[in-house]
Order: sequence, then C-alpha cells, then structure tokens
Amino acid sequence: MSKLLLLGDEAIAQGGLDAGISGIYAYPGTPSTEIMEYVQMSKMAEERNVFRNWSVNEKTAMEAALGMSYAGKRSMVCMKHVGLNVAADPFMNAAITGVNGGMVVVVADDPSMHSSQNEQDSRFYGKFALVPVLEPANQQEAYDMAFRGFDLSEKYGVPVMLRLTTRLAHSRSGVERVKAREENKLKLPEDPRQFVLLPVIARKRYKLLLSNQESFETESDKSDFNRYIPGDDKSVGFIVCGLAWNYLMENFNERPLRNPVLKLCQYPLPRKMVEQIANDCDELIVIEDGYPLVEESLKGFLERGIKVRGRLDGTLPRDGELNPDHVARAVGLEVKSGKNIPPVVTNRPPAMCKGCSHIDMYNALLEALEKYGKGRVFSDIGCYTLGALEPFNAINSCVDMGASITMAKGAADAGLFPSVAVIGDSTYTHSGITGLLDCVNDRSPVTVIISDNLTTGMTGGQQSSATGRITEICKGVGVEPDHVRVINPLKKHHEENREIIKEELEYRGVSVIIAQRECIQTVMRKKKDNKSKQ
Repeated sequence: MSKLLLLGDEAIAQGGLDAGISGIYAYPGTPSTEIMEYVQMSKMAEERNVFRNWSVNEKTAMEAALGMSYAGKRSMVCMKHVGLNVAADPFMNAAITGVNGGMVVVVADDPSMHSSQNEQDSRFYGKFALVPVLEPANQQEAYDMAFRGFDLSEKYGVPVMLRLTTRLAHSRSGVERVKAREENKLKLPEDPRQFVLLPVIARKRYKLLLSNQESFETESDKSDFNRYIPGDDKSVGFIVCGLAWNYLMENFNERPLRNPVLKLCQYPLPRKMVEQIANDCDELIVIEDGYPLVEESLKGFLERGIKVRGRLDGTLPRDGELNPDHVARAVGLEVKSGKNIPPVVTNRPPAMCKGCSHIDMYNALLEALEKYGKGRVFSDIGCYTLGALEPFNAINSCVDMGASITMAKGAADAGLFPSVAVIGDSTYTHSGITGLLDCVNDRSPVTVIISDNLTTGMTGGQQSSATGRITEICKGVGVEPDHVRVINPLKKHHEENREIIKEELEYRGVSVIIAQRECIQTVMRKKKDNKSKQ
C-alpha cells in the first residue's frame, strides 16, 4: 500500500478510514481537531459516504458514535482531554452496554497546557471505565492502533480508547498503510436489551465487563505494541510509555543502552512483562507523558520492596511535557547546556486579530459597565477569552465550556448586580443553552452577551452549530423577545451598542445581547477562495 507523510492526528484518521469506519463524530478542540478535518477532506471518505459532520459537543458526539455502533457499523469519536469530561457520562456507560460495531474513542491530551485549562491524563478515564487503552509512540503506531483498535473492540464488544498527546498529534512522519477493509453491514445487536441500562440489566453487563479484565491483560501481554528489551545493566530498568519512548531513545543515539526497557503502549498493564522487568532490575524508573498512572499502579501492583521512581518522587518533573533533557537527568546522563543567547524577539502574548468583532463588543461593554466597577463579567472558552488580557482586562472567569452563564447566574443569586456572561456562538450551543434555561426558570437578573462570529473561530473556523439561528434559540428557551437584542459590533455603531448594553444591564431579569458579525479570518478566507476561483 501507499506510504504517506502524516500528522499523528491524520494517521489516526487514515487508520480509521482504512479500518472501515462508517462515521466519525467530534467537536473541535486542539490538539484533536485535525482528525475530523482530515476525514472531511478525504476523497476516500467522500466515495464511501462516511458520516463526518461536527457535533454540537463531545457528549452528543459520543452518543451518536455509540448509536452507529448499535447499528453494527464501525464508528470513531474524537475529542481533546477536557472534552472527555463532557462526554464522560456516555463513555463510562458505553463500557457497560458494550458495543455492537467497533468503536474507538480518540482522546488527545495536552501536557503543559499549550491550549487547555488543565493537563489531565485520559488514561485514568480508560482505567476508570475498565476498557483497553492504546497509546502510540509514533505516527505509524497511531495509524496501526486506529486500524487494529476496531478489531479489539469487536472481539470483546467494548469501546477502545486511543490516547495521544500534543507532540505526537502535531508532528509528521511517514506512515505505511495496509489494505483497506470494507465497511460493516448493518446489523442490530443479538441481545435486544444490551443497551437498556436498567439496574437488573446493568448489573449483568458490569459482571461481563469485569470478567473480561483478565483477557484485556492477556491482550496487553501478547501485544506487539508492548515490548520488553533485555539489558546487561540491571541496576535500573526503564518503563517507558507511549511518546516518551522517543525521549529515551534520543539520549541513546550515540551511546549503547545497556539497561532493560519495557516499552508500554497498550493497557491495562501487561502483568507478565512488568514482573519480568521487576525481577531483572534493582529499581525502576517510569517515564510517562502525563500523570503518574503507571508509577502509582506499580507501587501496589508489584507487592515487593523494589524501588520505583518517576514523577512522584521528583526524578522527573511532576507537571508539563517531558523532553529528552528531563529523561537524560532522570537516567543519570550529563545534559549539555548550550550558550545563553540573548533574546532577539520579546515574547508576545496572543492577541485578537485586527478587525475582530470581539474587540468592538468589549469596548462597548466596558464603557457600559464603567459606573458599576470591575469584577462582574464571567466569560468562557473561545477567542474572546483573550479579553482577560491587556488592553481590556474585561473578564473575571474562564473555567469550562458553558460556565460563563451558570457562574453569572450563581453570582446573581448571591446578590451581584449586574452580573454579565460573555460566551461565543459555538460555546453557547455546546453547553450554554442549559445554563440560560436555568436563568429563565429562576428569572435571574443576568445579562448574557453572545459574541456571535458565525463560526468556531478558536480552532480554525469550523462550522458553528446554530449559525443564523441564535436569536430564535434564545427566544425558544424562554427569554422575553423584547430582551433578545442584536447588535453589530463595529466602531461606527459603538455609541448605539453601548446604550443597548446599558439598557439591558439595568433590567432585573434575563436579557440576551447577540453581538453578531462574521469572524474576520473567515471573511478573508472566503475572499481569497473567491479570488482563486476567478
């Protein structure tokens, strides 16, 4: 088959296509976004009519993927690590219902928080749900795991997690494809009650999941993704997880590696391999990019006095991405420090694009709020989060998707008036609507500003779920029509916009102001595309 130069994300997408997926479901989130985008641009996906539209959020994506699996087809669902929090309810329960067609859950973690609120490790969710977890060390393994993950899923009738991190997701390497398989035929579950989680059924399904744990461990022990490499120097052995394998190998490009190494890329832990390296070595160093999942597990798993070092004892940093220098220090190698080079370019924080509609929205809002003082604006996750920085200093919170409205409500319930929420159009449909419904039900004195740039701007301009329908949705939720106001965030409308915001700030009920103007980047992109077609 052909060899392609692919990002880790793209390798997973191609692996899924070659495995015969009939649908892929996702909500955009860095570093996972390119998986869906690759499928959307794929000629193979178009020819096969693979379903490949963005979902409203990760929960709906997970449930739709499970629905496709119910019908016997293979499905893939993709998200970043914090998106799995949103999808945790169906993910955990999918482990109990099991699957019919193969289902692979791809989660891209973000150690060092390059574009995230935290750096949680999704392997813990896999362990929590008691399902197999695959963690590639390179792009070829990312492809192979996506392809073979569906076989593992269908063999045991459970979802399989494929976990990768930013550095692998966004780096390229050559990937050798295998022969693509056909899609599954439509086939309903043999047990018509498999997916009905009434307690009497769920208890039986849970016992079945538990009975498979020994088999999952056996699969890990015999998996070629896991590999034990003997060594002569048994004073210390290395257990290296996923991408961290590369950090170890970079330190031994020009010197022999004489220590035993366990390359670990499939979970649950392969007990026989772990016991082998523990029997061979005086102590172990665990090198894993993320939380110390393996390190913690080993301290109870081995049931002996062998010393285990890693992130917990300071051998490796407790937070952030690993790199070859971290690993060199951990294994006792000298780290060569380069010359101190004076900075040529001063670090610059991210900023909104010139001409961004959020800028004009914030300028009007800040003037309208002048008489009330600071500390009254709750915001959300999107480009407009940059309103926290200079020169605006406009927002006071950014916690999780949709939290702006509900936090504003809670503050209003506590007596803060006015209480303002700033949220984007895509984030509003993702998880803001339910918070607005709470406000309506309780008649909370909250002013919600939906900064509607008609796209999912922060992740590159993907389709927003309610483009052109935000006003009707707000009215449908129950906001009084007279207090659903639409403004055009342009400088020439500044005074008018400021006065409208002032009016709604004074209203002791629920009001929504929709600041609506297309993202400057998508406008420029459309102009460029139109010009190229002429």
